[in-house]
Order: sequence, then C-alpha cells, then structure tokens
Amino acid sequence: MDSWNEWVEQTLEKLESRKLLRSLRPIHLSDDNSHSDEFECFDGLRQWDRASVEVEISETTFQNWLHDIPSPGDDLGGSGVAYTEAGTSAGRFRKLILFSGNDYLGLSSHPSVIKAATQAVQKHGMGPRGSALICGYTNYHRLLESSLAELKSKEDCLLCPTGFSANMAFMTAVGNVSLLLAKDSQPSIDERVAVFSDALNHASIIDGIRLAEKQKSIASFVYQHSDMHHLNELLTNCPMKKKVVITDSLFSMDGDFAPLVELVKLRKKHGFLLAIDDAHATFVCGKTGGGAAELFNCISDVDICIGTLSKAGGCHGGYIACSKKWKQLIQSRGRSFIFSTSTPVPIAAAAHAAVIVAKKEMWRRRAIWNRVQNFRDLTGIPITSPIISLVVGSEATALQASRHLLEFGFHITAIRPPTVAPNSCRLRIALSAAHTLDDVKNLTAALSQCVNFSEIGFYCTSRNAARL
Repeated sequence: MDSWNEWVEQTLEKLESRKLLRSLRPIHLSDDNSHSDEFECFDGLRQWDRASVEVEISETTFQNWLHDIPSPGDDLGGSGVAYTEAGTSAGRFRKLILFSGNDYLGLSSHPSVIKAATQAVQKHGMGPRGSALICGYTNYHRLLESSLAELKSKEDCLLCPTGFSANMAFMTAVGNVSLLLAKDSQPSIDERVAVFSDALNHASIIDGIRLAEKQKSIASFVYQHSDMHHLNELLTNCPMKKKVVITDSLFSMDGDFAPLVELVKLRKKHGFLLAIDDAHATFVCGKTGGGAAELFNCISDVDICIGTLSKAGGCHGGYIACSKKWKQLIQSRGRSFIFSTSTPVPIAAAAHAAVIVAKKEMWRRRAIWNRVQNFRDLTGIPITSPIISLVVGSEATALQASRHLLEFGFHITAIRPPTVAPNSCRLRIALSAAHTLDDVKNLTAALSQCVNFSEIGFYCTSRNAARL
C-alpha cells in the first residue's frame, strides 16, 4: 500500500500549500468518569437488559398495523395502563418483544452507559454546539476516538455525526485525492480513483460514490454481491492506478459476511485500498468485539474501517478508524463531517462507556451467538449471523407474515422496495444478547405458522453455494 500512502501524503502537501488543512482543537471539559476501571460491568443478563427488547405500542398503532392502515405516527395513545398476563393491554397499550432492532448487545439500557450520559449532561448539558472544526470537539470526543482506534487496531479515528455521514465523508475525501493531484483543473479518466463497490452495499456508500462521481473525481464499478471472480475481472481490466474496494463487512439486509479472506488476497494482488463498513459487526464479532476483520484475522489488511455506534454500541454516531494521515485528509475535505454539528457530549460519554463495557462483558457476545445457534437448531435455516433474512417474495406475503407475528406479540417489520429488490421482500429478524432462549422458541413457533423453513433453508444454502 506504499502507493496509497504516497498519494495521501502528496494530497496533504497540496492542502497545506493552499492553507486548506483543518485542525481539531479539543475544548477541555471536566470529566470524572473517563477511566475504564470506573465503569461497572456485570457477568450475566440482568432485568434492565430487557428494556432493550421489550417495547410498547398503543392499541391504535396495533390496530392500524394489523389492518395495514397508513399512519403519520400520531397514534401514541395515553399512559398509566395495566397489562394482562398474556402481555396484551387491559387498556390502550400492548407489549411486544422487539426482534427488529440493531441493539445487538443490549447496551442501550446498561447502567454504566446511562450513568455516563447522565453525569455528562448534568455537568455540561449538551456541550458546545458547533461543528467539530469550530467548537464542537472536546476531550470527551477525543477519548471516544482513542478507544475506537484501539478497538480497531488503527492509528487513529475520526468521529462523525452518524455512520451515514462517515461513509459520505470518506468517499468525498477519496475523490479529493484525484482532484488535488490532477495536472489540470479536472482529473483525466486515468487520474481519477476507481472505486469498486459491492452490489448490496449500504445506501450511505452508494450516495457517497454518487457525490464523488458528480464531482468527476472517481469512476465507480459495481461488482456482483460477494463475487470475487467478478471483482478480480473488473480490477484486472481497469487501467486506472488509484483503486479502492469498499464493502459492508456484514450485510444489513441479507445477514451474510463479505468474503474478507478472499478480498485480502485480491488486495495483495492488485494493491487497492480496502475499506469496510463494519456497522453491524463491531462489538458483535471477534474476541474483543473488534468486528469482522478481527473475526477473520485480517485486521492489518483492512486500511479503513467505518462504522457506527448506533447498532451494538447502543448509542449514536459514526466513526472512521484509519491512519493519522487519512484522518487529517478526511477532516479537511469530508464535507459531511466538516459541515455537521458534532455529537453531543452526553452521547460521546455514553458511547465511550459502551465501548469499554462491550469489550469487558464478553458474555454478551457469547449470548448473542448462542441465540444464533438456537435459531439455527430450531428452524434448520443455516444462518451465519444475528441478522436473519427470511425472503418470502411478494409485498403482500411479507406484510401478512409481519401482521401474523404482531398478533403473537413480536415486533418484526416487513422489508420492501426500495430497501430491497422487487419480489425479494422479507422479514428481517435481528437477534440480541438480551433475548432469551424462550424468546427464540416462541418466535420460531409463531414463524412456523407463516414461513416455510425448508424453503428458506434451501434458498440460504443455494445462495451460499453460489458464492463459493
């Protein structure tokens, strides 16, 4: 990757010569709870963990959902309602078990996460309100960046307001390499960066690529989902020197992993920059929760690791774990970072607590992977992650299945176009460490009445075999 290091260095030199390098200058706020040994950890599931998977909806919302009546979201109902033993409301609310969220470890309700946010808000309110480059960057943000860099085994890390903005910032920064190193005002075709993107990448990656294309700084190539033969062919036939391959590490709608081992082999062959969106694998995969690269033992081969704190972190915000030089480039040219107000201090404090707790409470990772095995054993469906994609076909079928599960007390929404392709509508089920074996047993019993496990299992097996 010496070539990419040189290109980034040359880009930074250009920015410096034009006085366009931007700096992060942290504002110091008193912080009495910044040390990792001050966060209380536990050795197993507690009652408060259930708050991350038990929700309530009003009777009006329930009936509208059940009868597929459109809602603007104003059917909230009242309060102070008693519940029956069956979990249905004696008045105007119903309890549901959430199987559609992304709080994979149940950290959103963890006492240490709550305490960190509470203490920060009591001391500092929301903190300085401005972009990170003006006044919104504090020692709380720096502490969180350092903990994420350590988790990802990277030199540094840049916080972004969301995971979406992180991908956007990275892609626009990539485009700036060709814009700033071009001989003329606009880079020629050969001077542009060739970006190779998996067909099922997240919308934030796609939109980031589209923005860079609009600036005529990159040329994009989409390879068939996880198809390394197709990717190798595209790379081989591409005359452009600057190449980037970007992929989700764990795909949010299909629940399958990118073939990172094969990608690493292609990286060594073609010398491209490898970037992954590790949103759904961070904290869930790997011994320490380092993500998919740790799981597949290829941490040093992933150049850029993008992610979010709103999934298994149970909080909010995005990040880019990278080298110091890449960080300087992105903070100087990543528009979605530069022109966004930074993460509120209480959220940064909570997210830092979540990073520490997720690393220490290893039982949470064991618990969620036990639930994966439970679901596999009960249904015979060869799932490979906590994200379970049950493709049922038409919108009508998916909606009917979702309503059936609602009647049994499960919150699982139907996923339809444009999120997925037509006729590939599905139920997306997300498992959590806060789910119990009984939760999974009850869910699969209800599912068996509206989904053919054998057909789903055959589809999954065929799909996996096609990628080998």
